[in-house]
Amino acid sequence: MQDPFRGFNNDDDPDNQNGDGPQGLPLPPNYATVVNPETGNMRIAKVGFSWTMFIFPPFPAMFRADWYNLFCILGVELSIMMVLSMMVPVNQLAQFFAVGGWEMLRGFLWGALYNMMYFKHLFTRGFVPADDRSKALLTRARYWSQPKDND
Repeated sequence: MQDPFRGFNNDDDPDNQNGDGPQGLPLPPNYATVVNPETGNMRIAKVGFSWTMFIFPPFPAMFRADWYNLFCILGVELSIMMVLSMMVPVNQLAQFFAVGGWEMLRGFLWGALYNMMYFKHLFTRGFVPADDRSKALLTRARYWSQPKDND
Protein backbone atom coordinates (compact mmCIF):
# COMPACT_ATOMS: atom_id res chain seq x y z
CA MET A 1 0.00 0.00 0.00
CA GLN A 2 1.24 3.46 -0.86
CA ASP A 3 1.92 5.88 2.00
CA PRO A 4 -0.29 8.95 1.39
CA PHE A 5 1.76 11.08 3.79
CA ARG A 6 5.04 10.62 1.94
CA GLY A 7 6.53 13.49 -0.11
CA PHE A 8 4.69 14.61 -3.20
CA ASN A 9 6.66 14.40 -6.44
CA ASN A 10 9.74 12.28 -6.86
CA ASP A 11 11.67 13.57 -9.86
CA ASP A 12 13.81 10.41 -9.96
CA ASP A 13 10.75 8.19 -10.40
CA PRO A 14 10.31 7.32 -14.11
CA ASP A 15 6.62 6.53 -13.55
CA ASN A 16 5.99 10.17 -12.58
CA GLN A 17 6.53 11.38 -16.16
CA ASN A 18 3.12 10.28 -17.48
CA GLY A 19 1.00 13.13 -16.14
CA ASP A 20 0.54 11.57 -12.73
CA GLY A 21 -0.27 13.77 -9.80
CA PRO A 22 1.10 13.59 -6.28
CA GLN A 23 2.04 10.11 -5.07
CA GLY A 24 1.55 8.76 -8.59
CA LEU A 25 -2.21 9.25 -8.56
CA PRO A 26 -3.49 9.69 -12.12
CA LEU A 27 -4.85 13.10 -13.03
CA PRO A 28 -7.66 13.62 -15.53
CA PRO A 29 -6.42 15.22 -18.76
CA ASN A 30 -8.04 18.60 -17.99
CA TYR A 31 -6.45 19.05 -14.53
CA ALA A 32 -3.27 21.08 -14.01
CA THR A 33 -0.79 21.06 -11.16
CA VAL A 34 0.85 24.27 -9.98
CA VAL A 35 3.50 24.67 -7.31
CA ASN A 36 4.98 27.56 -5.38
CA PRO A 37 8.77 27.11 -5.64
CA GLU A 38 9.43 29.17 -2.51
CA THR A 39 7.09 27.33 -0.14
CA GLY A 40 6.61 24.00 -1.92
CA ASN A 41 2.80 24.33 -1.74
CA MET A 42 1.02 22.48 -4.52
CA ARG A 43 -2.47 22.98 -5.95
CA ILE A 44 -4.34 20.77 -8.41
CA ALA A 45 -7.39 22.17 -10.16
CA LYS A 46 -9.46 21.75 -13.28
CA VAL A 47 -8.85 23.88 -16.36
CA GLY A 48 -12.03 24.90 -18.16
CA PHE A 49 -15.68 25.23 -17.21
CA SER A 50 -16.40 24.80 -13.49
CA TRP A 51 -19.56 22.76 -13.13
CA THR A 52 -19.42 23.02 -9.35
CA MET A 53 -19.40 26.81 -9.58
CA PHE A 54 -22.26 26.62 -12.09
CA ILE A 55 -24.42 24.57 -9.72
CA PHE A 56 -23.24 25.63 -6.25
CA PRO A 57 -21.80 29.16 -6.31
CA PRO A 58 -19.82 30.30 -4.23
CA PHE A 59 -18.98 27.03 -2.42
CA PRO A 60 -16.00 25.96 -4.60
CA ALA A 61 -14.16 29.15 -3.64
CA MET A 62 -14.84 28.46 0.04
CA PHE A 63 -13.72 24.82 -0.20
CA ARG A 64 -10.48 25.87 -1.93
CA ALA A 65 -9.92 28.61 0.70
CA ASP A 66 -9.79 31.07 -2.19
CA TRP A 67 -10.90 34.05 -0.12
CA TYR A 68 -9.76 36.71 -2.58
CA ASN A 69 -11.95 35.39 -5.42
CA LEU A 70 -14.79 34.59 -3.01
CA PHE A 71 -14.99 38.22 -1.90
CA CYS A 72 -14.67 39.43 -5.51
CA ILE A 73 -17.57 37.19 -6.54
CA LEU A 74 -19.70 38.23 -3.56
CA GLY A 75 -18.97 41.91 -4.31
CA VAL A 76 -20.08 41.51 -7.92
CA GLU A 77 -23.16 39.56 -6.82
CA LEU A 78 -24.19 42.17 -4.26
CA SER A 79 -23.55 45.06 -6.66
CA ILE A 80 -25.62 43.52 -9.44
CA MET A 81 -28.46 42.62 -7.09
CA MET A 82 -28.46 46.17 -5.72
CA VAL A 83 -28.52 47.68 -9.22
CA LEU A 84 -31.27 45.30 -10.34
CA SER A 85 -33.41 46.05 -7.32
CA MET A 86 -33.05 49.82 -7.89
CA MET A 87 -33.51 49.86 -11.68
CA VAL A 88 -36.46 47.54 -12.03
CA PRO A 89 -39.81 49.23 -11.45
CA VAL A 90 -41.64 48.61 -8.22
CA ASN A 91 -43.72 46.00 -10.04
CA GLN A 92 -42.82 42.83 -8.17
CA LEU A 93 -43.37 40.55 -11.16
CA ALA A 94 -40.83 42.49 -13.27
CA GLN A 95 -38.40 42.50 -10.35
CA PHE A 96 -38.86 38.74 -9.94
CA PHE A 97 -37.99 38.10 -13.61
CA ALA A 98 -35.00 40.49 -13.54
CA VAL A 99 -33.53 38.81 -10.46
CA GLY A 100 -34.38 35.36 -11.81
CA GLY A 101 -32.66 36.20 -15.09
CA TRP A 102 -29.52 37.18 -13.20
CA GLU A 103 -29.69 33.95 -11.19
CA MET A 104 -29.69 31.93 -14.41
CA LEU A 105 -26.96 34.02 -16.03
CA ARG A 106 -24.65 33.99 -13.01
CA GLY A 107 -24.23 30.22 -13.12
CA PHE A 108 -22.87 30.44 -16.66
CA LEU A 109 -20.74 33.48 -15.82
CA TRP A 110 -19.03 32.03 -12.74
CA GLY A 111 -18.82 28.57 -14.29
CA ALA A 112 -16.93 29.97 -17.26
CA LEU A 113 -14.67 32.34 -15.31
CA TYR A 114 -13.94 30.86 -11.89
CA ASN A 115 -11.20 28.34 -12.72
CA MET A 116 -9.36 31.00 -14.72
CA MET A 117 -9.72 33.46 -11.82
CA TYR A 118 -8.37 30.82 -9.41
CA PHE A 119 -5.29 30.03 -11.48
CA LYS A 120 -4.55 33.70 -12.24
CA HIS A 121 -4.65 34.50 -8.53
CA LEU A 122 -2.33 31.58 -7.78
CA PHE A 123 0.09 32.88 -10.41
CA THR A 124 0.14 36.32 -8.77
CA ARG A 125 0.99 34.59 -5.49
CA GLY A 126 4.07 33.00 -7.05
CA PHE A 127 2.78 29.64 -8.24
CA VAL A 128 4.08 28.20 -11.51
CA PRO A 129 3.12 25.10 -13.51
CA ALA A 130 4.63 22.03 -11.86
CA ASP A 131 5.35 20.07 -15.03
CA ASP A 132 5.39 20.38 -18.81
CA ARG A 133 1.95 18.77 -19.23
CA SER A 134 0.36 21.32 -16.87
CA LYS A 135 2.26 24.16 -18.52
CA ALA A 136 1.03 23.12 -21.97
CA LEU A 137 -2.55 22.74 -20.71
CA LEU A 138 -2.55 26.13 -18.99
CA THR A 139 -0.96 27.82 -22.01
CA ARG A 140 -3.47 26.24 -24.40
CA ALA A 141 -6.35 27.47 -22.20
CA ARG A 142 -4.72 30.95 -22.06
CA TYR A 143 -4.46 30.85 -18.27
CA TRP A 144 -0.65 30.97 -18.30
CA SER A 145 1.68 33.05 -20.39
CA GLN A 146 5.42 32.80 -20.09
CA PRO A 147 6.74 35.77 -18.08
CA LYS A 148 8.83 38.10 -20.21
CA ASP A 149 12.41 38.77 -19.16
CA ASN A 150 13.29 42.45 -18.81
CA ASP A 151 16.94 42.41 -19.85
